[in-house]
Amino acid sequence: MPDEKDETGEIQGSPGSGSVWTDDLLARAKARSAGNAEPPEPAGESEPTGDRESPTGEPLSDATGRPTLVTRTDLAKAEGPDALSDPPFADTFVVPVIPPHSTPPPPVGSEPMDLDLPGTGAGARRALIEWGSVLAGALILALVVRTFLFGAYYIPSPSMEPTLSVGDRIIVNKVSYRLHDVNRGDLVVFHPTRGATTNGIDDLIKRVIALPGETVKFDAGRVTIDGGLLLEPYLPVPDMTAGMGVVPWCVAEVSNQCTVPADHVFVMGDNRGNSRDSRIFGPVPITTITGRAFVRVWPPGSLDRL
Repeated sequence: MPDEKDETGEIQGSPGSGSVWTDDLLARAKARSAGNAEPPEPAGESEPTGDRESPTGEPLSDATGRPTLVTRTDLAKAEGPDALSDPPFADTFVVPVIPPHSTPPPPVGSEPMDLDLPGTGAGARRALIEWGSVLAGALILALVVRTFLFGAYYIPSPSMEPTLSVGDRIIVNKVSYRLHDVNRGDLVVFHPTRGATTNGIDDLIKRVIALPGETVKFDAGRVTIDGGLLLEPYLPVPDMTAGMGVVPWCVAEVSNQCTVPADHVFVMGDNRGNSRDSRIFGPVPITTITGRAFVRVWPPGSLDRL
């Protein structure tokens, strides 16, 4: 049956026409996007019987009764009053509102979990334990080094000038004589014994002149060892050594000479006119030697191997 015009001149579509189908489809889409139920059928209208057609003339269902998909391209191809200039669903999309990021509340009855992160209670305790362990290890290492390996000493008197001056700082190797014997010319740090007067100084530093079993003598300001002249390039003047009387703890108590007993050494300061040494308190037991001075570290700029 051909479409008829009403009094306004518009074409009245049949129940299966495209305009009615389009209006119904738009209404349903808007209702779904708004979250409402599908609108009821208009009063006095009923679902048309028979096969419905899309605006393009394609049937809306196939032979089994299942709906046929109508795409936006199909709607755009429709001609006449059923043609759509814009996609029918352009205004039906709803942009979801994404809530701002927030931490969800813990489940009811659950205990908060400590993730052991930095700044938290467990993290702070662990960091404190780690730093405490590092400091304790460093202190123990320093104590071991200070006690058994190396020691720092300062020079309190001018007895070793010009080699060492008052206020100089030196490092002493404490394991040196565990590896080898004492050598002539070594600068040794030792604890004075057998009544040696030290003016309150706990440790002395002197140069080894004679070794165990050797006989040291003084002749015209020079030192001889077993009759041979001892060359001493560290002295500012070679014939500056004063003689001595009878030296205690020597093998033979003879004036102006001393035979060094076993396990002892004869020591003197480089400042021979201002040094209390073995010429006064006798040979030094090797067991009282703390170590060998091997480097000067102070004052700045005076780093030097001894």
